[in-house]
Amino acid sequence: MYDKHGLLTAPIGRVLLRMSLPNLLGVLSLLFYHLTDTFFISRLGTEPLAAISMTFPVTLVVSSIALGMGSGMSANMGRLLGQGDLPQARSFLTHGLLLAVLIVLVIALVGALTIHPLFALMGAAPGMLEMICDYMLVWYLGIGLLVLPMVGNQALRATGNTRTPAVVTAVAALINAVLDPLLIFGIGPFPRLEMQGAAIATVLSWLITFAVAAWMLGWRYRLIAAPCQRWLAHWRRLLHIARPAAISNLLNPLANGLILAILARIDTQAVAAFGAGTRIEALMLVGVTALCGALMPFIAQNLGAGQYLRAKEALMRSIRFVIVLQLGLYLLLWPWLGEVAALFSDDLTVQGYLIWYLQVLPLAYGPLGVVILFVLALNAYHRPMTALSLNAVRLFLMLIPMTLVGAWAFGVKGAFIGIAMANLMMGAACYHLATRVCEPDSLAEAHSSPLE
Repeated sequence: MYDKHGLLTAPIGRVLLRMSLPNLLGVLSLLFYHLTDTFFISRLGTEPLAAISMTFPVTLVVSSIALGMGSGMSANMGRLLGQGDLPQARSFLTHGLLLAVLIVLVIALVGALTIHPLFALMGAAPGMLEMICDYMLVWYLGIGLLVLPMVGNQALRATGNTRTPAVVTAVAALINAVLDPLLIFGIGPFPRLEMQGAAIATVLSWLITFAVAAWMLGWRYRLIAAPCQRWLAHWRRLLHIARPAAISNLLNPLANGLILAILARIDTQAVAAFGAGTRIEALMLVGVTALCGALMPFIAQNLGAGQYLRAKEALMRSIRFVIVLQLGLYLLLWPWLGEVAALFSDDLTVQGYLIWYLQVLPLAYGPLGVVILFVLALNAYHRPMTALSLNAVRLFLMLIPMTLVGAWAFGVKGAFIGIAMANLMMGAACYHLATRVCEPDSLAEAHSSPLE
């Protein structure tokens, strides 16, 4: 069996902690990445800031596709490594990267040819369109340097190595932070490129992650093999998880957009409070996000090795941990609610809404973490459609309706209560399902269609 990092033999808590801590660095680095770009571009003025904001939906779609591919890679590679089938794992990774290359080429070509009409359709003004074109053309030309490492790094995590992807992400974020002001404002010998400079800085930082991922996979771990006749079967197996995972990634911002529309009909200041609240939420859930990056390969490898009880124990321990963690963070946040709200707005109404948001929603972050972990675990169990269905049920049969009912009954405060209640109820349901889904007979379907 492949067990270089102890996923199959070392104590569960120790392995998950050792894998999660580097992931925490990686998650914080990604947050720093986005904040850096937004901060420096905002120094150019309101119109450039609006222009970069308009690119977020498009870049989110591409990132969701890449994350979906990464989920399919991690779940399948972990299974194969757990089974000790290194030749099959190498072949699967090679074919998965080839598929990623084809998808990247299509995205880059279609995206570059449709920048102007797409953003004009989205309502960008003529002056803003020029800035968007400058940024997005460079972004599309370099997109392969983002997508391929995202997929390849999931293969690294499937081996149990979470440190290298996290450290490389942190270094890339620092390089981006250094290059951004130099290329945006033309400091020293560098030309003033403004929006285009931000895109070039981003692509150059991606180049670092691409080079390291290629070196680690091709030379250090020797996981790249020559293509073989199994490529179509491997693509089907990868897409079996990747497609639902990518769709699931896209549902969350869609639901947030609907919530914003509900709040906007009540009070525009509530929209500002909700926007600030979601940023605080991202920070409060970094522990859950970091643990997700460790739990997927751990479960996948143990399932591949037939250690079903160990996989279940890892899932249940992780679920209990995030419940306690989020409750602790909530208690730490409580005395500072007013100070935190004041950091995000000087408007007393916005502050009032945000304080209520922070009093109510973080109470449900533990159950929300349960949902996130369970949905991710279902992908490791090769049940991606169940994972997608659960996320869709949470968002569109519980979250949106309960937000609407709360808003109708009690206004903005009722809407926030509705969001929290939806997460609490779905978290309880997923906890119950997690205690039952991990039995060996539930894996019969996954094992009945091996990679051939």
